[in-house]
Amino acid sequence: MDSIIVTGNGPLKGQIPIAGAKNACLTLMPATLLSEEPLTLTNAPRLSDIKTMTELLQSLGAEVTSMQDGQVQAMSSHNLSTTRAEYDIVRKMRASNLVLGPLLAREHHAEVSLPGGCAIGARPMDLHITALEAMGAEIELKDGYLHAKAPGGLKGAVHELRFASVGATENVVMAATLAKGTTVLKNAAREPEIVDLVHCLRKMGAQIEGEGTSTITIQGVDRLSGATHPVVTDRIELGTYMLAPAICGGEVELLGGRIDLVGAFCEKLDAAGISVEETDSGLKVARKNGRVRAVDVVTEPFPGFPTDLQAQMMALMCTAEGTSVLEERIFENRFMHAPELMRMGAEIEVHGGTATVTGVEKLKGAPVMATDLRASVSLILAGLAAEGETIVNRVYHLDRGYERVEEKLRNIGARIERVNAE
Repeated sequence: MDSIIVTGNGPLKGQIPIAGAKNACLTLMPATLLSEEPLTLTNAPRLSDIKTMTELLQSLGAEVTSMQDGQVQAMSSHNLSTTRAEYDIVRKMRASNLVLGPLLAREHHAEVSLPGGCAIGARPMDLHITALEAMGAEIELKDGYLHAKAPGGLKGAVHELRFASVGATENVVMAATLAKGTTVLKNAAREPEIVDLVHCLRKMGAQIEGEGTSTITIQGVDRLSGATHPVVTDRIELGTYMLAPAICGGEVELLGGRIDLVGAFCEKLDAAGISVEETDSGLKVARKNGRVRAVDVVTEPFPGFPTDLQAQMMALMCTAEGTSVLEERIFENRFMHAPELMRMGAEIEVHGGTATVTGVEKLKGAPVMATDLRASVSLILAGLAAEGETIVNRVYHLDRGYERVEEKLRNIGARIERVNAE
């Protein structure tokens, strides 16, 4: 099993190209199931999760061809062979549940295993199920599979989500594109990945309004066509690498970065003493004079502070001046990185969904274990600024969400390498 060794090496300087968004691409790929015509995605990230979604779509009979070293995904679902999404594939990744809505809309039936993914909370399917049932679907949980059918096809409905779930919003929006009549989804999630999905669906002929707001209206159409669509910039990868110069000092330009994707995050960086400037090519980030200041963080649905940047922000706060409080409101069990940071000398107290971090002058390198995707990279960031050597074990999570992380960090001056423990 691979490990990553990081050695603190002072300020960082250079450029990092930001990839297409993993969460957007994983949402866009199932959209191919809505049409018999080809869907081509450009700017796709080269990640293990993308390979898993490719495997899932191919198991359903879709054709998926990866081109240009994985940055282009050409797909066609003109001849689906099954509507059963098997456990052996679905268990690897939570986003696998996004085939449910498209299959139900197009084929009027589907069997989808309950999904897996990082161990950061239950993230149940009930929001997806109740919304699809409001559109006329009949769904039964049996033997670990959701057995769904809509004999006469899905029908438009007015439905309000109990929570602004990103996954439920995406599943419902895709399903509603081929439903009969108009669907109005209230308390919809507003994330940029959903806006990107709607832009792609609109290119395919869908009639959708309200993306980026809490109410999305979808007028069902008889069929969707093919399209070519670029995947939006990954705001989580962007935010993660913005923290590298914040933690270590120096100045780094993030190519393809956009402030509108990370507005709430940028506000916290500014309060902490981190400069973020727009350039012709993206965003330039530098630590201002002196030690980073402690700031409080509350994770919220977009446009609030992203839960997927909470672990990385905690790494920054570990050496900040003062005490910060981080409150996690999206997922339970998402402070599993805290004990590992404490092994490096961090002072952290966790009580339920709240972590209190008292900054120390310096972290010290230590062997640590990654527990999930974002925890993995938070430990790497901490290691960049620590004294001595940090060994991050169980980094297989990392490859699900970050492409060529060692190469990108080495290019700005970090001392980092991947080793095989076997």
